[in-house]
Amino acid sequence: MDEIYEIIETKIHEGGYLDEVSGYQIYNEICDFIEDKEPGAYIFMSKDHADVIFEYNIQVLEDNFNLSYIDIKSGDQSYHINFDA
Repeated sequence: MDEIYEIIETKIHEGGYLDEVSGYQIYNEICDFIEDKEPGAYIFMSKDHADVIFEYNIQVLEDNFNLSYIDIKSGDQSYHINFDA
């Protein structure tokens, strides 16, 4: 699992967002959100800090999920991290 957390963190930093992020926290937050959700597409928003908003585009499948992208809005800065590319 550590590899998944590291991939999340690396993709976010490669997308230009340089503040500290926790792949573990993001993964677990998504898992909590999709628990008991039916298969389909979902947009989930999370406010991490006073001015930082994470928007997740998630495809919930029968036995797992696909994180398509994360949009991060921090103050007047915006970052788009595409996990499907």
